[in-house]
Amino acid sequence: MRRSAPLLLLATLLLASCQPASPPTGNSTQQASSTRRSDYPRRTVTIVCPWGVGGGTDRISRYFAEALRKELGKPFVVVNKTGGSGVLGHSSGANARPDGYTITTITAELNTMHQMGLTKLTYKDYIPLLQMNADAAAIIVRQDAPWKTLGDFLGHIKDKPGQLKMSGTAAGGTWDLARVGMLQAAGLSKDATKWVPTQGSASSLTELLGGHLDAVCCSVPEAAQQIADGQLRVLAVMSDERLPQFPDIPTVQESGTNWTAVGWRGLALPNDTPTDIVTILSEACKTIVESKHYQEYMEKEGFGITIRHTDDFKVFLRKQDAQWGPVVASFIKRKS
Repeated sequence: MRRSAPLLLLATLLLASCQPASPPTGNSTQQASSTRRSDYPRRTVTIVCPWGVGGGTDRISRYFAEALRKELGKPFVVVNKTGGSGVLGHSSGANARPDGYTITTITAELNTMHQMGLTKLTYKDYIPLLQMNADAAAIIVRQDAPWKTLGDFLGHIKDKPGQLKMSGTAAGGTWDLARVGMLQAAGLSKDATKWVPTQGSASSLTELLGGHLDAVCCSVPEAAQQIADGQLRVLAVMSDERLPQFPDIPTVQESGTNWTAVGWRGLALPNDTPTDIVTILSEACKTIVESKHYQEYMEKEGFGITIRHTDDFKVFLRKQDAQWGPVVASFIKRKS
């Protein structure tokens, strides 16, 4: 009897050793996933802005840099890389190391610059992360300008083609193409006004206030401060309906020209960025855009809020490519 006890114990131990290991519980799986993700970010993350300091894209980029810093605990810094009608900054971000440490603020030019032959870069060279904004183009003049309505402005252009100077961004940029589409819809040539290329709306508005331009085509939020100060006036906005923040501004359609044009902004990562990192940033962005602070900031600045995440954003980008194709084709044809 005394000898059987050790034998029984040995048999029990051998039997236990043959049993399969217990699968991890849901909590342990989540803990492992959290451990894998907790090391990102370990250092400063760069947000590439393809447009100049002070413009709408720059301001939104800097808002997200600060918001992501608060969410993820590491610095996010904005680097403005301007030039090439937006090609330089967009390309820099797309060609960066896909390790999550370079994000690009992509803009509507991404849908047009490849169609204009400026680059081979397209939305397919990115992992779309978030669309956070969409704003309609508008025609903006100085407060002392002689034109009180868009009809007055277009009438002047028709009577004296090629005289007025306009800007808002680089040649062939979204605001330039918005101008071209509007002129064409009004039965005018794109060359009916001269386009003076700049690095973005901020510098264009400075030139307008300085008397070097006759009008600027950009979004209303980008000129909101100067409008509030009584320095600038908006003749019309290229949206389907009047802007809720600026209900007194008529639409281009109300003014007798059938045309709309909306510029958008978003965040994207280089292709091949690890899925875990995409998920971390996507979740952080979702938290940011759902916050009351974000809603208040965008309302205060006058930016329109349009939210699309990852896959939905990619579908939107594909549709935008198709929408701008005919306008770009006409732009290139007339240019040649």
